[in-house]
Amino acid sequence: MPRPKKKRKVNNPPKMYGFKPFGIAFCDTEHIIMQYDEYETVKLVIYNDLQQDVAADRMEISRPTLTRVYNSALKKIAQAFVEGKSILIKGGHFEFGKDWYKCKSCFKLISSIGNQTKCDDCPAHNMDKLINLNE
Repeated sequence: MPRPKKKRKVNNPPKMYGFKPFGIAFCDTEHIIMQYDEYETVKLVIYNDLQQDVAADRMEISRPTLTRVYNSALKKIAQAFVEGKSILIKGGHFEFGKDWYKCKSCFKLISSIGNQTKCDDCPAHNMDKLINLNE
């Protein structure tokens, strides 16, 4: 029996739900699903300029696993770029290091609600306007 798949750690969720090509309506494009762990590898290796072994440690996975996830992400980005497809960031076998919430009005990411009952940037909106990205 194979070993159970370990969840990959994602430190921060993306600020957006995805990307679409300029000049093409979103509903007219095919979509490519990029998983949260794929997004995290691109962020750590390219944006944060970390070595793959360091990025793997941050995600609590092996370096070969990170390389496979990273290559999958790059292939999806290239396919979307060349073929004019939209990228949606969702799903995957991952866990956040802490609870994250997003205001449905201003889309601000909030890492912990605690005693807070509203978004600081949207004082009229109560906590029911926040969605838990960890669920």
